[in-house]
Amino acid sequence: QVQLVESGGGLVQAGGSLRLSCAASGNILSIGTTAWYRQIPGKQRVLVATVSPSGNTDYQDTVKGRFTISRDNAKNLVYLQMNGLKPEDTAVYVCYARIRPTATLDFMDYWGEGTLVTVSA
Repeated sequence: QVQLVESGGGLVQAGGSLRLSCAASGNILSIGTTAWYRQIPGKQRVLVATVSPSGNTDYQDTVKGRFTISRDNAKNLVYLQMNGLKPEDTAVYVCYARIRPTATLDFMDYWGEGTLVTVSA
């Protein structure tokens, strides 16, 4: 069984930084694209950043130049470094990964439960 567990959220003042981590564990043969999403209660989940297995990245326009996504393929970890945080970045940040658990299964989508980031003005 595959699990994604996020950590690193918390309360920070505007202009501050946080680093989120996402650890994938369980039966994992291969990890494809990984990403961070964020969600405000009552609103749709929004894609923040993606990183491919080869390290290619893409970002939502509102976080470009402030956030950096990265991954450690050897340790099955994904990171989101967030600098210059703004109150509008306040949300639950959720880790996503496309994972192939075993050779007999195809790639499937997995989600973490999320970690809350609160940015005060």
